[in-house]
Amino acid sequence: MSYTDVDTQHLSIRSDEDVVRLRQCVRELMIAAGFSLLEQTRMITAASELARNTLRYGGGGEAHVRRLLTGSRKGIGLAFIDQGPGIADIDLALTDGYTTGGGMGVGLSGAKRLADEFDIESAPGQGTTVQISKWKSF
Repeated sequence: MSYTDVDTQHLSIRSDEDVVRLRQCVRELMIAAGFSLLEQTRMITAASELARNTLRYGGGGEAHVRRLLTGSRKGIGLAFIDQGPGIADIDLALTDGYTTGGGMGVGLSGAKRLADEFDIESAPGQGTTVQISKWKSF
């Protein structure tokens, strides 16, 4: 991901209220950047899934929300960072229907499908960082 990071907001993810606050922050930035309602809905849904994963599986953490800029595109980038138990098998975790927590097992894979870019780093005992971005040409 090559871009200029315009500014970054750091939000704590420690409660359901924090997830709601994050969703609102993402929506406001996407509206300001001129994304369509469909694009907003996709990114907010992905953000919500990843924030809930941060809370549920990572024991809480933080989200970084930033505006991105390249030569001909602008976008929104999100990073979700936790210091939880980490993920032993990332490929398996990205498989639709796989879950370790009793959910539907579509959070990570769904977020990947909804974003333009997706990256995950995780290892057992080292936490998890998931980054997604959505781009708009101008």
